[in-house]
Amino acid sequence: MAEQQATGKVKVSFRQAMGLLYPYVKSRLIAQIKSVALIILYLIFFQTIVLQMPIAEATVIAIGLGLVIGGLMFFMEGLMLGLMPLGEVIGLKLPQKSKLPVILGFAFILGVGATFAEPAIGVLKSAGASVKPWEAPLLFLMLNKSSGILVLAVGAGVGIAVMFGILRFMYGWSLKPFIYILIGGLVAFTVWAYLDPNMRHLTGLAWDCGAVTTGPVTVPLVLALGIGICRIVGSGGSGSSGFGIVTLASLFPIIAVMSLGVVLLGEVPKPMDEAKFFSTENRQKSQGLFVSEEEMFGYAFKNGSEHSQRALFKGDKAAMLGYIEGLKADKKKKQAVFGSEDGALEKWVATSGTEEQMMAVFGSNEAITKAVNKYSMNVQTLKVTDLLKRNGKAALQAIIPLTLFLLIVLVVVLREKLPRADEIFIGVLFAVVGMGLFSIGIELGLAKLGSQVGGKLPSTFKAIELTDQQKTIINFDRDVVQTAITPEGEKKQFFNIKEGTSYEVLPYHDENFDEATKKYTYLPTKGPLYGSAGGLLGIIVVLIFAFIMGYGATMAEPALNALGLAVEEITVGTFKKSLLMKAVALGVGAGITFGVAKIIWGIPLIFMLGPPYIALLVISKLSTEEFVNIGWDSAGVTTGPVTVPLVLAMGLGIGGQVGVIEGFGILSMASVCPILSVLTVGLMVTRKRKAALAETAGASREGGAS
Repeated sequence: MAEQQATGKVKVSFRQAMGLLYPYVKSRLIAQIKSVALIILYLIFFQTIVLQMPIAEATVIAIGLGLVIGGLMFFMEGLMLGLMPLGEVIGLKLPQKSKLPVILGFAFILGVGATFAEPAIGVLKSAGASVKPWEAPLLFLMLNKSSGILVLAVGAGVGIAVMFGILRFMYGWSLKPFIYILIGGLVAFTVWAYLDPNMRHLTGLAWDCGAVTTGPVTVPLVLALGIGICRIVGSGGSGSSGFGIVTLASLFPIIAVMSLGVVLLGEVPKPMDEAKFFSTENRQKSQGLFVSEEEMFGYAFKNGSEHSQRALFKGDKAAMLGYIEGLKADKKKKQAVFGSEDGALEKWVATSGTEEQMMAVFGSNEAITKAVNKYSMNVQTLKVTDLLKRNGKAALQAIIPLTLFLLIVLVVVLREKLPRADEIFIGVLFAVVGMGLFSIGIELGLAKLGSQVGGKLPSTFKAIELTDQQKTIINFDRDVVQTAITPEGEKKQFFNIKEGTSYEVLPYHDENFDEATKKYTYLPTKGPLYGSAGGLLGIIVVLIFAFIMGYGATMAEPALNALGLAVEEITVGTFKKSLLMKAVALGVGAGITFGVAKIIWGIPLIFMLGPPYIALLVISKLSTEEFVNIGWDSAGVTTGPVTVPLVLAMGLGIGGQVGVIEGFGILSMASVCPILSVLTVGLMVTRKRKAALAETAGASREGGAS
């Protein structure tokens, strides 16, 4: 005891340390579970009960969701321990020791770095798989070959937003002029983009990028910096001075992405027919969408039709087959075309190639049959090492440069000592671990679940193919096929298949049987579940699903609860927390509903976004500065690290089933509608407050007169 008093340190045993940590960790874990559980359970309930379809890869998805919860817990704790204290200390010291240009330069780099550290930013890079280069060349280029430049443009937009946000903190500028200029310009920009076939498909991505940026890294870190600056310059007197930065960080990235699209527009071909896209006369511009000619050839073989594959060789089938045959002997070129995975060429041709292509690769019917049997039954295994390495590297690249930048500014530029260095380094470690786990969780859980639910939702109003339930039978014998007769006298063929200890009856269709390889493929379909194909009833079911999902997920969002408390305090109780939460949740529910409707009916985004934003310009003019700041920032709480991957994956899943070119736009609608609902409620609250004040003043005058 005397030794402990002398050193000032208290020794605790491992058991005591665990006893102290357990309640803390438990509370943090429960908080993350609460923020995720409702929306996840709702999606699972809807698919299994309403759509009556099982969750494919349920075990993998469950592991992924567990990693999402654990990753978020570590990441948020790391953010609070490591990055945010650095931001606030720099915010306090920077105005004291640096001039305005240095402060603004720091703010810009901070905005860029924070964007790269956003957990949801990686979703943008994986969203390009469903976009076809011949349908939307510019969008394909930006989501694939130029995805790094896209993220950099988004980061630059956030950086510029942070610069203006800091100027607002320092000089107390109104948010309204920014809104009038930025929204007016963006609406006009989007109208112009609608007239260009390439830019038209980019607008959904651009507006959705505005929602991706306002996540758990950017907002707290920038606010910590702003609060620190406000304490020094003394211009943060109004209660709502901290609001507005989220709005700017949402709008400037949209401008940045649209501007990048204009820069790249001259490098891409116009949308065209698939075979024409791969033809030799369009080779120069089409090839520009890919890293190399070999990559373009690989894309055509894996994703294009046989007609398009021949177009690569001026329609010469023999030349195409000779090219494929030549890949067998040229290992380096084979990897450039089909990737570095072992057996990628053989697997492709055995599962997707024509009989002639199979013969070119395998050489004989016996070898073809053997390869088809091998690759048809090949079960994809989860490559854990590759998964950990890829996501771990991405987490380090996102967190470490941002941390080093903050440390260099603090120690080298400001010449300040690092406060609580042990806590900060532990926080950075937690942030890296958390982001790595969260990224793996998105890949295994959130993205899979979102795309799965989105892909199955259209079964309410149309027949869809259930690719996750496809059955492939090798060495199929047509002698097992039997015939049944319907009450109407129509003959139907079927056969029985044994799986484990049970038997299942499958229909037989002659076109699904490959005589050369003796392979039978059965791809089940389902739908329409409600009404007739394309009927309104089934679509209404999907729209109701979208509204409930948006409303429920928003009400469970912890950030919304915190915003509600802050708003109730700022407005001295006139704008109740419960009223704000319901207004935001209703707006998000309506926004996701409109976004899904946009995808189902293929409505151009400008027709969905233009009217509400024009209405918002008018409402913002009529609203007080206080409510404008609150209302426009309320959209930021709706686009958390869980909502963004889920909604993006769901939108792309729906888009893939209904045949639209791209499935973006839901996030942008989920951002604009809550602003509209909050500002509308704000006008009502202001009117009631004025009426109450007038009534009180009148009563006071009457009392004084008597």
